[in-house]
Amino acid sequence: MGVKAIHNPVETFLFPMQVINKHLLTVKEASIWATKHLGKNVTTSNITYLIQYGRIQKFDKNGIVFISLAELNDYYKSYNGSREITYKEKLGEDLNWALSFDKYKEAETTKHVHRLHPYKGKFIPQLVEYFLDSHIDNFKKDVFFKENDIILDPFSGSGTTMVEYNIKS
Repeated sequence: MGVKAIHNPVETFLFPMQVINKHLLTVKEASIWATKHLGKNVTTSNITYLIQYGRIQKFDKNGIVFISLAELNDYYKSYNGSREITYKEKLGEDLNWALSFDKYKEAETTKHVHRLHPYKGKFIPQLVEYFLDSHIDNFKKDVFFKENDIILDPFSGSGTTMVEYNIKS
C-alpha cells in the first residue's frame, strides 16, 4: 500500500493512498461534490474563494491542492440553517435572518460592477436593494426611500449604494 505525504503548514500527515482518495479532494472534485451535496452549481472558483478567505484549509502536495471532505462538509453544514438557529439563540427572535443573505453565492453578491475589487466589508447589492425598494415586511415597517429622493452615502466605499440606486431609477 503506497503512502503519500500531504503538507500542512502546521504539520505533515502521512496517508495511505486509499485514505487520500476517500477524505481529500482536488478543487475540481470538491466543486463536483458540493454541487451534488447542495443541489446547486458550485464552481471551482467558489471552492478557491473558500480557500483564499480561510473558510477551509488547503493541503498542498507537488503543486496539487487538496481539500478535506470532512472540513468542506462541516463548512456547508454551518450554512444550511444551523447558523440562523445559533444566532437567534444568542441575539433573540427580532433578528431578521433574511438580511444575512446567506443563501446567495459569492458570485451573486458581487454581480456586475460590484466585483471590480474584493473587500469583505462592503455592502452587497441585495442589502441596498432591500432598503431601496418599496416593500414592507416584519422588519422593514416603512418604505425608506421614494422615487427621486436624494440618498447620502457619506462613505461611498465601492459605490454599491450609488450603482444600485441608478439601476433602480
